[in-house]
Amino acid sequence: ALPISYCVVPYTRGEEVSRPFEDVLTEIAGLADQGVKEVTLLGQNVNAYGVSFADPDTPRDRGAFAALLRACGRIDGLERVRFTSPHPAEFTDDVIEAMAETPNVCPALHMPLQSGSDRVLKAMRRSYRAERYLGIIDRVRAAMPHAAITTDIIVGFPGETEEDFEKTMKLIEDVGFDTSFSFVYSPRPGTPAVELEDDTPQDVKLARLARLQKRIEEQAMAISQAMVGSVQRVLVEGVSKKDPGELAGRTDNNRVVNFVGNPRLIHHFVEVRITSALPHSLRGEIVTREREA
Repeated sequence: ALPISYCVVPYTRGEEVSRPFEDVLTEIAGLADQGVKEVTLLGQNVNAYGVSFADPDTPRDRGAFAALLRACGRIDGLERVRFTSPHPAEFTDDVIEAMAETPNVCPALHMPLQSGSDRVLKAMRRSYRAERYLGIIDRVRAAMPHAAITTDIIVGFPGETEEDFEKTMKLIEDVGFDTSFSFVYSPRPGTPAVELEDDTPQDVKLARLARLQKRIEEQAMAISQAMVGSVQRVLVEGVSKKDPGELAGRTDNNRVVNFVGNPRLIHHFVEVRITSALPHSLRGEIVTREREA
């Protein structure tokens, strides 16, 4: 498969290589022994894990990433597992099953979309189409109804028409994204997209981006407001950025919550009742402390 046309990273990093299974688990277990409660599995395409294991003669193990998630669920002391970023073309149902069936794997999925237009996806050399992306989301939601879905979107890719952009907006409505990292396309030297004709004015691109971001922020606020009154398990990460007299932590669906609490709770889990929703965070109050610091 050809590397994507707009990003220079695949052209500079070379072929994907997966770290050996036991090496990853040993490192995570060592971190858990040191008191680390949450880890994030990170890769350019994490669900292509198993492609090489540093040995080109080793056959591809397409079930390796799901097996890795399940193995993380058996590590003593490891309370949360997140991962980023999977690729829609490689996303298989065994990963969804592993997420749903492994208690410490967070019900949260960050999966880049880039565009809701098949024509633009083809120009980007993305090896999937909108229907496949939506199918994955449907299966994730069937297994984990309250899963947080986040994404990456590029606005104003060379040749993007108003119709193409409207297809992206339609897909945003269909998915109900929790948040997105969205940008106006910018050329990267050495990538094929640099050679594409780009006749869309910059002010049009910026207007599209503003509209897209506004809608996703509205969706995120609706999700946050639906959490008000619920009790969430929160990992306390430190002192609140908004008020040094308060604490801040994250829910399973990666929402930041600010609340009053003793600094001794930092790096521990607490149960917090959500009392209000703000544009980019939640407020709450401690209900019970899950375990002694």
